Amino acid sequence: MTRQSLAPLLGLTLTMLTLAAPPALALEGDASAPIQVEADRLDLDDRAGTAVYQGDVSIQQGSMRLTGARVEIRRNDDGQLSQAIATGERAYIEQKPAPDEPLVRGWGQRIVYHVAERRMELVDQAELHQGGDTFDGGYLEYFLDRRVVQARSSAEGVEGNQRVRMTLEPEQQDSQ
Repeated sequence: MTRQSLAPLLGLTLTMLTLAAPPALALEGDASAPIQVEADRLDLDDRAGTAVYQGDVSIQQGSMRLTGARVEIRRNDDGQLSQAIATGERAYIEQKPAPDEPLVRGWGQRIVYHVAERRMELVDQAELHQGGDTFDGGYLEYFLDRRVVQARSSAEGVEGNQRVRMTLEPEQQDSQ
């Protein structure tokens, strides 16, 4: 491949920085960390603004990790990253929001990260862990900036209900 034919792929990959390192939440070094992508296959459609990775996909940048059998990256009309969609038996996403905060981890058969809204959807067999707190259900929605979780027993297009369950760890009291 020539340098010119690699330009669209590099541009799309570099826009993943927005996915991996949202300014208010990500560790400071995440934005400048290299992006590592492993997959069995890549289908890039620059005109449609999509890159589809297939086959045991793993994307890592700093503290952020996204895995699935298939990961699709979508850009909007302005060329900015708009969504990352991971699917698989247990698609997975993790990120350490700040040095003094625990790792946030999420699973589902489908994970949709909405970049502009800084919102994560975990669909079907959804599970979210924040420190000692856990949330399970058919559909979980997590708003990164507000640290809000919304849980439902079912998701559109998913058969059956998966009861909402949560475990919340009590806050530690200072012993003085």
